[in-house]
Amino acid sequence: MPGIKNFPIVCVGGSAGGLDAYIRLLKNLPPDMGVAIVIVNHITIMPTQLHQVLPRFTTMPVDLITENLVIEPNRVFIIPANRDLHVENGEFHLKPISKPLGWPDVITVFLRSLTNHWEGKLIAIIVSGYDGDGAAALCGIKEVGGITIAQKLSTAIQPDMPESAIASGCIDFVLSPEAMAHEIVRIANLQL
Repeated sequence: MPGIKNFPIVCVGGSAGGLDAYIRLLKNLPPDMGVAIVIVNHITIMPTQLHQVLPRFTTMPVDLITENLVIEPNRVFIIPANRDLHVENGEFHLKPISKPLGWPDVITVFLRSLTNHWEGKLIAIIVSGYDGDGAAALCGIKEVGGITIAQKLSTAIQPDMPESAIASGCIDFVLSPEAMAHEIVRIANLQL
């Protein structure tokens, strides 16, 4: 499968309370469904620990993203702290964070990069977190034929981000993390 760059990417954007959603999602995803999972979590103060914590909840390899890392299916990728994430030519690219003050917009930046530079199916998921990062890019995901999912507010520790996503008017599904996993599997099976 190396060289093929048209498999689905699932971007899971979150912040405060996101860990709970990531764990619940990953525990319900099979390791061989042919999609790449990219977790874009807001961390600007300290290095992320997600690549050390999440392997306990999935058999997929979990990688902290480095410059020029090749995007592959059946893996989980984690954004490093204090970086904007982009894709081009099937690789990840890291840039200095474009909004160092106030609430970060790393999810919006990454989703916009995907809409411009990824040929495969896109699934954008917004889970628990403060503020509304990601919401501004959701309509663009839909315009290129992608699927958008927000975490069901009653299942989110901090509902601000999914609430902003829903308010964008560009959300296809509002689901619990467990139901998101089922939807991702369904979409992945349609790609085969």
